[in-house]
Amino acid sequence: MIRMMARTIGVVAVLLFAALACMPFASAQTISGYVAGGTATDSSAGPVDTLGAGTTYQAPSMGGFFKTSGGDVIFYRNFGVGVEYSSRSGKGAYAGLLYAPTFMDANVVYRPPLMDGRLSPEFQAGYGRADLKLYYTPQICYKLAQGCASVNGEVTSIQDSEFHFSAGLRFKLYRGIFVRPQLDLRHVPNNFSTYFGSSWIRQYSVAVGYTFDWGKWRGGSK
Repeated sequence: MIRMMARTIGVVAVLLFAALACMPFASAQTISGYVAGGTATDSSAGPVDTLGAGTTYQAPSMGGFFKTSGGDVIFYRNFGVGVEYSSRSGKGAYAGLLYAPTFMDANVVYRPPLMDGRLSPEFQAGYGRADLKLYYTPQICYKLAQGCASVNGEVTSIQDSEFHFSAGLRFKLYRGIFVRPQLDLRHVPNNFSTYFGSSWIRQYSVAVGYTFDWGKWRGGSK
């Protein structure tokens, strides 16, 4: 898990600095990175006959622990851009199979500072990709006439477009360190949503991160 988070943070850092390179005329104010933990929820799709094996299962609701990492660059009047990656920690049971959802998106970020920057509401809206992977289990393989090539192999990967909206409240703890409770809404309108009860996924998390004051550092280096 730690290695995965480290790789994700590395990708986020590259994307953010690439965004800076593409904005030569913009004056970046701050650069932030964060990690978060919480849960994502969606209702059940009801009874399903998994892979046509002849046994009806009750599809589960989405849940479990989700880990998130991301970052943003604020560069003009409290507006900026950001990226975020979120995935379920481990696989969950799904009607005789296992499932593992992930979400990746790019966002417009608005973060107006209040109380001398100690408190900041934060709003995000963006677009990205949702990925739902399903895996075989011995339970389902024994019921399939053809069996399974691998009892733990991947059945399919469902990829869909995703619209992302979020609202959070950032509290500055010490220097650049902050904590931010946040609510995310993810709208996945196509095939992904047929595996759960709705196309809207609610995610609740608390993030811990660090903000680097790019504008102050650049001004001091002149």
